Parts: sequence; structure tokens; C-alpha cells
Amino acid sequence: MARTGFIHDKLDIKFLLLYLTARLAGPVDFATLAELAFCDDGVEYFDFAESVAELVETEHLALTDGRYTITEKGRRNGKICETSLPLSVRQRCDRDLARVNVGLRRDAQVRAETHPREDGGVTLRLILDDDKGNLMTLDLLTVSEDQAGRLAETFRAKPDELYDSILRVLLAPPEDDA
Repeated sequence: MARTGFIHDKLDIKFLLLYLTARLAGPVDFATLAELAFCDDGVEYFDFAESVAELVETEHLALTDGRYTITEKGRRNGKICETSLPLSVRQRCDRDLARVNVGLRRDAQVRAETHPREDGGVTLRLILDDDKGNLMTLDLLTVSEDQAGRLAETFRAKPDELYDSILRVLLAPPEDDA
């Protein structure tokens, strides 16, 4: 069966993957990379999976903790080859990348870390950054990993509400104890 789309072989898929990963705001998992790469009807799953593995093997992509990033070698070689991709494919990639990068940037700005304590509790560190640097770092003592996980999940979903609440309390005029 003849392939449709502009991507016709594994080399085209590799060019596409280098184009995509060079423009990602952060590391992505396999599923996200696949979602981005299937922007063209010519991309087939097995060729895609092999291409990703080969790019990691040749050190064009790095795989760390289940997430892919482009290496300097990949960036350099991808830049040379990116005009091999048709303009319509690059435009579709750019549109899809814009959507994914919003989430990646947000994830980089809103973080939660857990640190076990010797007394059996868990310290939950909530971190909120913006383009200029750190806005807030808050350490909370929690009684368990489960509680820390629930609090972290809520923080990731509503970081602005927590930040606004803290500011509202801190900026409120002091009450007289008269």
C-alpha cells in the first residue's frame, strides 16, 4: 500500500524528530513525541519507534528518566536538514509544538518535591517560578507520602490560587488587638 503524506521513510522521520525536539521547551515522554510526530499521514508507528531508538543510539537524542531531549549533535545535524521537511509539515509541527510547549513551560515553573524525614514525616517543597526567577518556595511538613502527593497534585493544578491566598494574607492590614 502506498504511503500518503510528505514523510516517506525513516530518514524523513528522523529529520522530523530532530525538528520537533529542537523546538521543545523541555524533555518529553515517548507518547508526547509520538503525538507530535504523527502530524503527517506518512509516519508509521514502527518506523517512528525505530527512528527514535536509532537517534538515541547515535546520540542525536538523549533519553533520561523516560524523557527525550535533543543533544547538541542532534541540534547541529537537525539544523542542516530541517529544510528537507516540507513547509506544510513544519507549519503543522510549529502549531502543535506551541500547544505542547505551553504545558512544558508551566511544568517547569510549577514544581513539587518530596523529601523523607528521619522522624517519619515528609517535607513537601512547593516551587513557583516565572520568567524572571523564583516567586515562591514553600516547605510543608506532611505526615505521609500520600498526603504530600495529594497536596502536590492540588498545588500543580492551582498554583496561582495558593500564591494569591498567601499574598492576600501577607498584604492585609494588621488587626488591632484592642
